[in-house]
Amino acid sequence: MLTFTASSTEDREPANRTRLEANKLVKRLRRQVGRAIEDYAMIAQGDRVMVCLSGGKDSYAMLEILLRLRESAPVSFELVAVNLDQKQPGFPAEVLPDFCAKRGVEFRQIEQDTYSVVKRVIPEGRTLCSLCSRLRRGALYTYAEEHGFNKIALGHHADDIVATFFLNLFFGGKLKAMPPKLRSDDGRHIVIRPLTYVREADTTALAEQCGFPIIPCTLCGSQENLQRKVVRRMLDEWERTQPGRFENIFAALRNVAPSQLADTRLFDFAGLDGGAGAGLQWLMAATPGAAGDDE
Repeated sequence: MLTFTASSTEDREPANRTRLEANKLVKRLRRQVGRAIEDYAMIAQGDRVMVCLSGGKDSYAMLEILLRLRESAPVSFELVAVNLDQKQPGFPAEVLPDFCAKRGVEFRQIEQDTYSVVKRVIPEGRTLCSLCSRLRRGALYTYAEEHGFNKIALGHHADDIVATFFLNLFFGGKLKAMPPKLRSDDGRHIVIRPLTYVREADTTALAEQCGFPIIPCTLCGSQENLQRKVVRRMLDEWERTQPGRFENIFAALRNVAPSQLADTRLFDFAGLDGGAGAGLQWLMAATPGAAGDDE
């Protein structure tokens, strides 16, 4: 009898450990998403939030954590899952509505054949992401405006933000990433990224834990030589060889010192000496190859 009891206890230990780790993961995600919402004032009383659900692990994770946070939130807000059906071949149209019905969240679907447009316009072998992203963004913004959503939630996480920073640095000549919250160029939409503080490894773990029905993308997901994938491989290598480097990079994005950079639009360098440098504008106009053009 004692042997049986000991064996049963041992059998239960892995299951108990798994449940403990699962609970720790959800608590960590709730804490990180809640902190991002608070830090950047993402959601307020009465907001109608359009949660963009692509069928990927990150958008599922975003929806799941927002639903859990709403249960105990001090403010009341609406969450509606919205998917853009881009008419990709083989897209399983029933997966997302079935998932949302079981999860008890309202689901809506936009149908727009952006897939054919992208395949027709972009030459074979060229990157599809830029045009696909613009078309997708336009469709989502239009739907949000037509249906009264004042917030649009996207599932980009901390790894996406850091990768975008390096993409802009290496290939765009800009110190620019993905902001946690932004107003669209036309001023009509507020976009929020609740997963700003969340690492991709945790959205992957949550997807496995919850058994989310993942829908792969047959556009960008099929392109192996994208600049973003090259950058992600660089970051993965740093993760293995330089623990803590990613966290330092992300911390730097939240600790910017404009006076220590060189952008005159962000810092008044001329004003440091009382504006005496203003009289030197003639020098720029009169000097051949000004601003380092010949370097």
